[in-house]
Amino acid sequence: MKIWIDADAAPRDVKDIAARAARRLEIPALLVANQRLYTPAGNPFASSITVAGGPDKADDHIAEEAVPGDVAVTADIPLAARLVEKGVDVIDPRGTEYTAENIGERLSIRDFMDGLRSVGVETGGPSGYGPKDKQAFANALDRVLARLTRDRDR
Repeated sequence: MKIWIDADAAPRDVKDIAARAARRLEIPALLVANQRLYTPAGNPFASSITVAGGPDKADDHIAEEAVPGDVAVTADIPLAARLVEKGVDVIDPRGTEYTAENIGERLSIRDFMDGLRSVGVETGGPSGYGPKDKQAFANALDRVLARLTRDRDR
């Protein structure tokens, strides 16, 4: 079991929470980005992987390397869809779990909003990342890791 973090745009709180969970469970937390990253100091279970620059290189690395039984953290809906299709558990930084049941709808909404933006409609962006988002993420990560640990130990 590994925790994969699409770290290019992940909030620092998300990286810290994932690193603490990795240390607690003694599993790797891998922060993947196309630039050098801050990695929580003194945590032998947290490390970073720097991939070549370019669009979606970090996403491609995570999609190629993650396997069922791993957890991925990303706000990137197309990457989440690729991972869900492989059987990887996926959580976004606000605590939403992506599943086979909801990822199609999420992709459709994303594509619709992209279409609106491409013709000049102002759609706004997500609200700022706050304490409620941080708590929702921590709770979702704990839930998923507990389930995967239980399944692994059977």
